[in-house]
Amino acid sequence: MAKDYYGILGVSREASDDEIKRAYRKLARQYHPDVNPDVEAQEKFKDINAAYEVLSDDRKRQIVDLGGDPLAPGGGGGGPGGPGEAGPFVGFQDIMDAFFGGAAGGGGRGPRPRTRPGSDAILRLELDLPETAFGVEAPITVDTAVLCTTCSGAGAAAGTHPENCEACGGRGEVQSVQRTFLGQVVSARPCTVCQGYGTTIPNPCPTCAGDGRVRTRRSLTVKIPAGVEDGMRIRLAQQGEVGPGGGTAGDLYVEIHERPHDVFSRKGDDLHCRVAVPMTTAALGTRLTIKTLDSEEPVDVKPGTQPGSMLRLRARGVPHLRGTGRGDLFVHLDVRTPTKLDADQEQMLREFAQTRGEEVAELTKQGGFFSRMRDAFNGHA
Repeated sequence: MAKDYYGILGVSREASDDEIKRAYRKLARQYHPDVNPDVEAQEKFKDINAAYEVLSDDRKRQIVDLGGDPLAPGGGGGGPGGPGEAGPFVGFQDIMDAFFGGAAGGGGRGPRPRTRPGSDAILRLELDLPETAFGVEAPITVDTAVLCTTCSGAGAAAGTHPENCEACGGRGEVQSVQRTFLGQVVSARPCTVCQGYGTTIPNPCPTCAGDGRVRTRRSLTVKIPAGVEDGMRIRLAQQGEVGPGGGTAGDLYVEIHERPHDVFSRKGDDLHCRVAVPMTTAALGTRLTIKTLDSEEPVDVKPGTQPGSMLRLRARGVPHLRGTGRGDLFVHLDVRTPTKLDADQEQMLREFAQTRGEEVAELTKQGGFFSRMRDAFNGHA
């Protein structure tokens, strides 16, 4: 007498493939030997696997609907090594996939699409300080995958089209029934003929070889906003790699690298520079003209300016990237002391020091100031 495979799984004779699959997984979890070690549960588990093996196969299910038993001797079922059998043993991972919905669990994933989104791309762009400060429209050259214009991304030669895979019937996967120490397990694997796509391309496009895209070098213009900093990235939407099968292009990221400037150093939106000032100018004061990035500004050096002093020019730095206004320019003053004096200049400085009551130790050929201190310490005249 034929077994009631529908009753074993608890489904009606009109149940869909998804309903049969859900019932099988629910019962498999309940009666799996690792969960229910009872002897009767193990026998029930074998029946559940056998029922799913039959009802998930259209040919075997048709035999059941006609009143037969495809697993009975002579009943049209595939025994070990027969139709639908992949072999006498299957790995433990395949068993768990079948029970809990993994990649090998009775199929159901369907073919994977040929058209997929493309990857993002990144490009390094070197700019000078004035360009990053005030913005620029910079030409760039990009080497990426673009849509194949010959086949418009379809991958097939003109006048042809992809065809359903004969090996998997367009499902993108093939099923097999494997007998294990726990019973029979229906597993699915991507079709090796169509690589899981469900279709094949008998006549691929001669330009892209069926990929739907080709690599090429193209020129673009990127608008650099004022105030960008070194290391920032600018996103150009859908200017990256076109995806396989003519899929949507990824984004292109332009990474900014600012070249060092001869005069200015940058800290955020502020600029810094150094200006050498003679000692006499620092003492007497003067007016300097400082050339900024975009103008010339007068700067007053007050009398008595000390080494290391700093002057601040407001709003003469880099424009703020977000918002209005600009950073500041800081002018660091290097007060320079003369290293060589002629006799007249030296005499003038000594006289100047005397008028200020400053003692100037004279260096002599006999050793100078420190020699005279040593002589005084030793009691010499």
